[in-house]
Amino acid sequence: MGVCVLVAASEFNAADFQARYDAGLFDYVIAVDGGFAHLEAIGVKPDMALGDFDSLGYVPKCGRVSRFPPDKDASDLELALKRAFALNYEEVVVYGALGGRLDHTIANIQIFARFSEEGQYVTAVGEGEALRCITGPDVLELDAAEGIVSVFSLSDCAHGVIETGMKYSLDDEDLTNRTSRGVSNELMGEPATIGVESGTLLVFYPL
Repeated sequence: MGVCVLVAASEFNAADFQARYDAGLFDYVIAVDGGFAHLEAIGVKPDMALGDFDSLGYVPKCGRVSRFPPDKDASDLELALKRAFALNYEEVVVYGALGGRLDHTIANIQIFARFSEEGQYVTAVGEGEALRCITGPDVLELDAAEGIVSVFSLSDCAHGVIETGMKYSLDDEDLTNRTSRGVSNELMGEPATIGVESGTLLVFYPL
């Protein structure tokens, strides 16, 4: 059904968002709590605002508002992801989920891994990089570019990991979540591929 974009309260790559928004790449926009202020600052009105709005400090005026109590067992971003996939969007892009408090970033990555393991596609966009979790069997293809790609296992062990089109290749190898081996591979100006047979990988790649 298309792409839903969530804008949360952490560091916001406004230029990247604006370029994709103006190109018509987003079908539905959800402001997640303080993310409403990010959108307001660039003159974009979301289709929905969702959260307990403790970060924003007020309940925004929006076409659709979904308000939750502050005392709850899931973060506003997790609730927004659930809502996006309940609306049958095929892919979700998230801004404002990286940077800022490290504990929040780790919590968000754990949520992305959970949705990946449920067969959903979530891409998080930061200031100079994006990340995607992939759960095997799956393949992530990157267009020709330059920059750094880092790949980590979020499972105890990810089996059958491949990396092609980069300075260092992996061919049907295992990565555990207790190694730094996957950090800082280099794109070589040609299409690159990251794949995994089983387990969940966290892939950082340049915008």
